Amino acid sequence: MEKRIGTITILLSDRARSAEVNSIISDFSDIVLCRQGLPFHDRPVAVIALIVEGLPDRINAFTGRLGRVAGVESKAVLTKNNF
Repeated sequence: MEKRIGTITILLSDRARSAEVNSIISDFSDIVLCRQGLPFHDRPVAVIALIVEGLPDRINAFTGRLGRVAGVESKAVLTKNNF
């Protein structure tokens, strides 16, 4: 299996979970190339966008762990081929 490049979008509707989300991101920091966050101070949501490179199984494990956190939604989009 080859490494893929992709993005992971994370939506936090419960900011009390941000420490847990940050801990998961740290656990997968070996595949995170870039991180950008937008807290939306006037709305009850925060958005984190990640650019990742890794094996599809590892990326899916990452989004799976994020998806099991209450108040958090995540979605990955990966390239079809390695570049």
